[in-house]
Amino acid sequence: MQVRYGILISVIVCGLFVYPPCSRAAALTGSGCSVSTVGYLSDLSKEYEKETGVRMHIIGGGSLSGLTALGAQKVDFAASCLGPSPVNARNYQYVRVAWDALVFIVHKSNPVNNITPEKVADIYSGAITNWKQLGGKNGEIKSFISAAGSMGGIGESLSKMVLKGREVTPERNSSIQASSVAIWEQLVEKTPGGFASTGFSSAKKRNVKMLKVNGVSPTKQNIMTDKYPLRRPLYIVVPKDPQPEVKKFVEYVLGRKGQSLIKSYGMVSLSEAR
Repeated sequence: MQVRYGILISVIVCGLFVYPPCSRAAALTGSGCSVSTVGYLSDLSKEYEKETGVRMHIIGGGSLSGLTALGAQKVDFAASCLGPSPVNARNYQYVRVAWDALVFIVHKSNPVNNITPEKVADIYSGAITNWKQLGGKNGEIKSFISAAGSMGGIGESLSKMVLKGREVTPERNSSIQASSVAIWEQLVEKTPGGFASTGFSSAKKRNVKMLKVNGVSPTKQNIMTDKYPLRRPLYIVVPKDPQPEVKKFVEYVLGRKGQSLIKSYGMVSLSEAR
């Protein structure tokens, strides 16, 4: 009887004085676009957790990985720079939360500063294999890509904006890596002859050089005003009927505080794009 009485007292004390630790705190898991994760999502999620107490767990891995995990109900939302397909548009909401831009990165020591979309296409087709062909030093171009069909949002942007509908395929100057721009960016940091396509929002946080395109630098100002030619949206993807906690998080990202944070990270918020 004394043991049961003691247990009852413990439960009452727990309920009266330390209720939050005794209950399971709300938690959200997001996965996907590495550009988004590095550019804003990891930092913004930490702020959201501080303000609300909702535990946030953010995983990178690329847009394709995030959307696959969302479809398998392994995560609560996905970050994506991959636009909606007809099938996904029926099942999910694609919520635009910020603007990014497709950029081309090289090692900091590379003397090449400018490139044209046509020359980018030539690198990906294997027609250009040496930096000397772009006005640089004699040296092999090592183009970091993923296997055909698995380049996610960057691959989609390249196909639509630069390659005239063609997908990136392995060529003699290609180095096939994981389908995450975080990997490509890190490799370019370490590889003097490296070249990759990625997003402005994550590239600006790396020790790489972003090339001008047609003489225009990929700066926030130039992306805001659409002077830089390769602007693209970033999305949070949620089910058509999201859970209340997911809905609250999306509302936070779209609200004054979330958009102010995105702006403070050096990204282009929704209201800044012209």
